[in-house]
Amino acid sequence: MSLDQLIKNCINKDAQAQSQLYKQFASKLFSLCLKYSKNYAEAEDNLHDAFITIFNKIEQYNNKGSFEGWLKRIAINTSLQRYREDVGVYDIMNEDNIKDVSVDLNENDVSINYLLQIIQELPDRYRLVFNLYVLDGYSHVEISELINISVGTSKSNLARARMILKDKIEAYNATSNSRSL
Repeated sequence: MSLDQLIKNCINKDAQAQSQLYKQFASKLFSLCLKYSKNYAEAEDNLHDAFITIFNKIEQYNNKGSFEGWLKRIAINTSLQRYREDVGVYDIMNEDNIKDVSVDLNENDVSINYLLQIIQELPDRYRLVFNLYVLDGYSHVEISELINISVGTSKSNLARARMILKDKIEAYNATSNSRSL
């Protein structure tokens, strides 16, 4: 069945089409939800909630842009909404003058699994800002609107996330180098 037909069937509340849509996109959307969730269980909840939204609003998809992009936006927004509900709206930091710390990675520094692990271990707000900015290409203005923080706080959170990652990578490399001596 073509994607257009699948969408039309989902609009008509066809359970079989909804199941097929879920099977086709669940793993991609779950990995997105996991990036923006505290843990695996919360990511599962966010995926479930995202699909409820998708099925309830699928008739709003207007064939402008990619359907997968539309689905991803819903998954990200669902995860961010849960974050906003859990945290509430407040600025804990607003430092416009914090330096942007870069993390330079060579292929031999750390495995991708370790990098994903330490990103997941970041404090919630730092992880969200880091993922939105670095991995998904959002601007600080967009991030500030998505999670209700100031642009300066977004920049500060990104810099702090990068500093934490840099410190963990340096510690990991120092430990790895001492073991190889």
